[in-house]
Amino acid sequence: MNENKHLTLDERNFIEQELSKNTNFKEIAKYLGKDPTTISKEIRKHRIRKEGQSIHVNFNHCAKKFNCHRKNLCNLRCTKECRHCNHCNNVCSDFIDGTCFRLTRAPYVCNGCTEKYGCRLTKYYYRALPSFNKYKTLLSESRQGINMTELELSNLDKIVSPLVKKGQSLSHIYKTHDIPCTRATLYNYLSKNCFSVGPIDLPRKVRMKKRKQKKTEAKNTNARTNRTYEDFQKYIELHPELPIVEMDTVEGIKGGKVLLTLLFRNSRLMLAFILSEKTQAEVLGIFNMLEQKLGNELFEKTFSIILTDNGSEFGNPLSLEFNVEGIGRTRIFYCNPRASYQKGMIEKNHEFIRYVLPKGTSFDNLQQTDIDLMINHINSLGRASLNWSSPYDVAKVLMGKDVLKKLNLSKIPTDEIQLNKNLLKKN
Repeated sequence: MNENKHLTLDERNFIEQELSKNTNFKEIAKYLGKDPTTISKEIRKHRIRKEGQSIHVNFNHCAKKFNCHRKNLCNLRCTKECRHCNHCNNVCSDFIDGTCFRLTRAPYVCNGCTEKYGCRLTKYYYRALPSFNKYKTLLSESRQGINMTELELSNLDKIVSPLVKKGQSLSHIYKTHDIPCTRATLYNYLSKNCFSVGPIDLPRKVRMKKRKQKKTEAKNTNARTNRTYEDFQKYIELHPELPIVEMDTVEGIKGGKVLLTLLFRNSRLMLAFILSEKTQAEVLGIFNMLEQKLGNELFEKTFSIILTDNGSEFGNPLSLEFNVEGIGRTRIFYCNPRASYQKGMIEKNHEFIRYVLPKGTSFDNLQQTDIDLMINHINSLGRASLNWSSPYDVAKVLMGKDVLKKLNLSKIPTDEIQLNKNLLKKN
């Protein structure tokens, strides 16, 4: 058995994926090195309720409808049995909301149900990210407060307070008495005024000023865990059918607007979006916008795997991999440090952007419509690597014209393609 007591986010992601495949709890537990009851408890504790179609909408939700023969509940002198009418749910005193049998026994959720999209009953889903966030919140809250009864705290106060008033340090008191907590906890209790004495009664506390702590943004040191270039190579070996997208940013002048670029390896098609700042929030905003345009299913199909560098703007992969509802939408992987050649296709394609926007050019006066125009000219240019087809033409075959239209992409006639500084000059 796995010695770790708590499920990690990756383990929860695995559970969600396997539930969609209707894998039983025993097989999931065997792979994770857990007991099947652990999987069962995790799913039942963190499953998310999604209301079914309203009982007011042409559907009888009552669990008794197949054995009920009551008539005229609504006093409209109707001759047919009430179970055949959608109004009986509102007026019948014996109404019981119907529940799917999948929710009363394993798997307890609708993740792998083939009929969930047409089902109008109340549903339950297991989602990895909301489950993990709820677990982290509970873990944090459970460690707050005083882990003692009032009597135990009172007895501890009788030991500590008289000695502190005599000038003894808490460390000395801790070492010389049988204290039922750690020394750090003892200091915490004193700071929280749990004793008759307080911090001011400590001799050094009065003389020493509290050190100033510079507030810095916490760095996510676990961002690359299971997302390294080696992990990327293993993943694409297991999923050779999935499209690979390379992601990067292009700077104008330092501190100004930047471009977020995405390139599809199979077609050389490139997307670019103007960002006000080179931050995680701006990148997340583009992902949310694209998912809103495409929908979750089409977004996941289009941007299945994303390979990027170690820039700070990409430092929160979970927010990019999952939407606000905790539903997965992509997989993020990182190149090795100082190994931009591992995503050399997008680096090479940036040359076309520099034809129009040379290094040192400010992007501050540019709008997204300007970027769309430039990208359409770039994507319409024929490439030797594509047998002189354009990325747009290849992408139209692989992705479909409707997807390209949702991404604001269009074909520029061959003779009208322009890739120089004059393209975006304002009249």
